[in-house]
Amino acid sequence: MKKKSLVLLLSLAMVFAFVLSACGGGGESGEDTSGGGDEAAALKVVTEATFAPFEYTEDGNDEIIGFDVDMMNAIAEDQGLTIEWVNMEFDSLIPALESNQGDIICAGMNKLAGDRAEKADFGETYFKSNLMLLVAADSDITGLDAVTSDMKLASQIGTTGGDMVQEMANEGKIAEGVVLNQWTDCYLQLKNGEVQGVIVDKPVGANYLMEHSDIAKFVGEGFGETEEFAFAVKKGNTELLDKLNAGLANIKENGTYDELLEKYKMKSE
Repeated sequence: MKKKSLVLLLSLAMVFAFVLSACGGGGESGEDTSGGGDEAAALKVVTEATFAPFEYTEDGNDEIIGFDVDMMNAIAEDQGLTIEWVNMEFDSLIPALESNQGDIICAGMNKLAGDRAEKADFGETYFKSNLMLLVAADSDITGLDAVTSDMKLASQIGTTGGDMVQEMANEGKIAEGVVLNQWTDCYLQLKNGEVQGVIVDKPVGANYLMEHSDIAKFVGEGFGETEEFAFAVKKGNTELLDKLNAGLANIKENGTYDELLEKYKMKSE
């Protein structure tokens, strides 16, 4: 009886082990077949989606669209990368890389500004721009040199323009530098007369004027140092950056990049 019981127990144990194996239970086998797959491996591209035509949403839709989105999607396809887009405030983008909440920044970010190059590794420049002054359509202001010490200028937090309006306020050139989280807030303050001008990147302001020329206008010439937009990765992530740069070079060579410039009516300086 003891031998028969032992044989029965061993047989049951073998069956139980087989069932566990078939179901993916236990150890590494279960982890590999848990359904994470490509989704788990997707790289998070962080951006701030009020920077049309580079990245924006429209008509109450949460989908992020724009030049940067189309460009990075084309680069990812060229390099066989899976990506997903994450929208957050502009001044949170580099901290997102540093804390591993994001893998790539693609947000019309000027790689030459401040200490950004010390905090993230930037790729090749994909667009050059300069700053412009946007004022109300009926304003008498003729350019940045016509702005007086009793006026207020707005720009977005974390941007070159944001730094400039703060510096102008500190130097007494304007009454206040109004630094806001989103460009849409800057435009609204200009429309409501709460500020007399907005310092904005030329293609971004031009995009706004396409539908709001009755509200605002550009005045004067471009100013500030030429800005160089580039994507970025966490410091030391050379492998990913090399892939992104290679993808950018390829979509420039095959004409995709120029097609996107034409699609969004943009011209690099």
